[in-house]
Amino acid sequence: MEYPVWWLPFFSGGLLIACMSIFHVFIAHFAVGGGFFLILAERKGYAEENPQIIEYVKRHTKFFLILTMVAGGMTGVGIWVTIALLSPAATSVLVHKFSFGWATEWVFFLCEIVALLIYHYRFGKMSRRDHQIVGWFYALFAFLSLVVVNGIISMMLTPGKWLETQSFWDGFWNPTFWPSLGLRFAICLMLAGLFALVTAYRITEVETREQMLRYAVRFVAFPFALLIACAVWYLVALPAAQFTMVLTKSAQTPQLVKIFLPLSAALLIGVLVFVFVTPQAVRPALLGVLLVIGIGQIGTFEWIREAGRRPYIIHGYMWSNSVHVAQTDTIRENGMLSYAKWIGTKEITDENLLKAGEELYRVQCMTCHSLNGPMLAIKKEAAGLTRYGLVSQFNGQGKLRGFMSPFLGNDAEQKAVAAYLASVMGKPLEEAPAKLPHEEGVLLPEFNPEEAEYVLVAWATEGMNTISDNYTKFTMQIPGSTIRAQLFLRDEVPEIVTEGVTLTYRIEKAFSTPAEHVTFWNYAKQLTGKDLPSDTGICETNLIGTFKLDEENRAFIACSLPVFPYSDDGIVNPYPLLNVEARTADGKLLAATRVAVPVSTEWGCRKCHDGPWRVAETAGISNKTADNILVAHDKINGTRLVEDSDRGAPPKCQSCHGSTRTGDAGKKQVLGFSAAMHGWHANYLADRDDITCESCHPAGHNTNTQGMRGLHVDREITCINCHGTIEDHALSLLKAEKEKGKPQAKQLMAKLIPRASAKLDDVVPREAWVNEPDCGVCHSYFESPDSDASAVNGWTKDPQGLFKNRKDDMEAVMCEACHGSTHALYQADNGYGESLNNITPLQYQKYAAPLGAEDNCVCHTMEMSKYDSAHHPIIEK
Repeated sequence: MEYPVWWLPFFSGGLLIACMSIFHVFIAHFAVGGGFFLILAERKGYAEENPQIIEYVKRHTKFFLILTMVAGGMTGVGIWVTIALLSPAATSVLVHKFSFGWATEWVFFLCEIVALLIYHYRFGKMSRRDHQIVGWFYALFAFLSLVVVNGIISMMLTPGKWLETQSFWDGFWNPTFWPSLGLRFAICLMLAGLFALVTAYRITEVETREQMLRYAVRFVAFPFALLIACAVWYLVALPAAQFTMVLTKSAQTPQLVKIFLPLSAALLIGVLVFVFVTPQAVRPALLGVLLVIGIGQIGTFEWIREAGRRPYIIHGYMWSNSVHVAQTDTIRENGMLSYAKWIGTKEITDENLLKAGEELYRVQCMTCHSLNGPMLAIKKEAAGLTRYGLVSQFNGQGKLRGFMSPFLGNDAEQKAVAAYLASVMGKPLEEAPAKLPHEEGVLLPEFNPEEAEYVLVAWATEGMNTISDNYTKFTMQIPGSTIRAQLFLRDEVPEIVTEGVTLTYRIEKAFSTPAEHVTFWNYAKQLTGKDLPSDTGICETNLIGTFKLDEENRAFIACSLPVFPYSDDGIVNPYPLLNVEARTADGKLLAATRVAVPVSTEWGCRKCHDGPWRVAETAGISNKTADNILVAHDKINGTRLVEDSDRGAPPKCQSCHGSTRTGDAGKKQVLGFSAAMHGWHANYLADRDDITCESCHPAGHNTNTQGMRGLHVDREITCINCHGTIEDHALSLLKAEKEKGKPQAKQLMAKLIPRASAKLDDVVPREAWVNEPDCGVCHSYFESPDSDASAVNGWTKDPQGLFKNRKDDMEAVMCEACHGSTHALYQADNGYGESLNNITPLQYQKYAAPLGAEDNCVCHTMEMSKYDSAHHPIIEK
């Protein structure tokens, strides 16, 4: 932000630094350990009076000088140049805060050079004692260089008190200084042994060659014990945040830890078995393999250390994109463009949107990500996200997956970067508009109030049953609609009829063909273990069956009707019609009615997870979207859902994430389905009011389904008036899961701020599908609620309190019989026209309103007043 950056789109900054650093670090560690090998090998030669060993040490010294002083020096300069170009802000901090340390290290390095030059060029030309003293000086100065560099480098991962004091010594003597020093010194000695194996192999005299090969083995084998001890000490010394990042949170370091230890073991075993036991069997290929393992060992350690810092360059002080942590809130509020000195665009417009996004990408992302290169390529990492999904990712970045810093910019800048990345990946910048419905007339059943003896009312218990339909990939919500009905004998005092009658149903065009119907139910049976209801059958393209008596509610019920929103003419219709008839035992028709069975597959998953609609460009989860979801789940949770799906065993979400709605217990320590879905996505879709609800659920008027269609919509009452924002909704569910002892609930709650409550303590925990918004919180039944009324945290106590299960004050008529289904209260209206969603009131009272409105009590044969109601005091219009 403070400096210009060097941007090579194919490479990320981290890759270039890593390539240069690992090569230099490999040589630098050899330079430290090699000094001890030289002097000890020389002492061995003189002690044994073996001129072959002395000659070998002399030749090894020349090789050592060229490699460490030339290659090591050049790559050391290369590191400074690379980090200055790619991470100038962090480099500036290291230079200015630790200038005394670097000056000291450069003095030690100068002494190294002088000592090594004397040691090499005066080899055999000065007394043995003086020559060995010079050798010890080199080893000492090299070790002291390691000490200084280790203190500064380890500070970047574990700064300790330095964050508060900015003191050189507080940073230098940081929590991992000693274990890191011990670990690095062990690696230094092991690398010295590895290089000694290479040079010892070139000794022509067989006996001396085998002797020095075995001697080099000791430099690999003995420090191995120190390496293991210090590696454990290092992990234990890490503060909690860094320890968790290294072992669990990072997408890479847990795997690297698993690689580091086997590499070390392979190195030791390879050296001992193939060299020490049988030095005569040593071949160049074996030595090459051992060197590669050695490079892998030091590279793995450095990668673990670097990755463990994420999402920081200096832990807790500077983010990986070189922005100071202290500036986070200010930049997120005012925008990065207001502070970045080397960005030409200062204001985002429609014309410069992509240009601004590109410039912001360079500042925000290029430190770790390339566009399409070998390391963390954006085109690969974000391939499963749409433009909207990218914005959501930026909104939630750093909240749950701690290895990425938060997006440091405002909402407009999030959208600019998302637009730029979408264009780079060839994704459309604008989403295609939904295929909106067209109004259709519905033939209303006949009803003559002068002659009719019965009133038959039927309704769907849910205002919208949103199901998933791609069962070859995964099952999120199986089909299964529930219809209730009540039959009334009209009289001055009406009666509810439950005996001596049979209620049947028939759904037209439930599936495109009977074969599709059977195929679906086989999926449902496999997932639920339930067979097709015995009283349900298939007649041509119609679904027919018989209601069962629901004695508790004095009603009839048809459960688990496998209804899809697809008709045989290829049209997606979320409101297929169900015809209901009531007949006597001898077949006499008493009454008939119709009701829409709301069912939709228009989940909004594709809005973030990319992919087309599965059916008619309107509905269904496509294979591409489903695969993107499974890939994300596997990556985040370490599952193998993609593999399960590919081998013909598509997962059912509720098999792990329990649900009271489906009756699945799930796994004991895994979050329930609603809590997991809303808890996770709330961290990415926060601060967006009811638009978040409509991003996933087919509720909005810009959808084909338009499932939110009741009178609440006309009165501008939205999802959040009853359920709260997604933050409120998620916190209430997660709080209940936390009380059950599920650890992930706390993690998902950590960054969520309630908006309907003053503080988290005021959030009332609830169970999905059991504790839902209670109508009585807003409705007193004597008057309409205030426009700003809210039912958030006013949950029903048990399933009997749910609107779909409630009855009137006489415990006779069910509330939905007169008022309509949840989310579709009369008057219910959407793009499908007034009649489709209001058949019952239009049939019996010729206008769309709750039954009994305007004193029109159709079950009563005498004139009634709202003040005479025994059901409940009538709500004022």
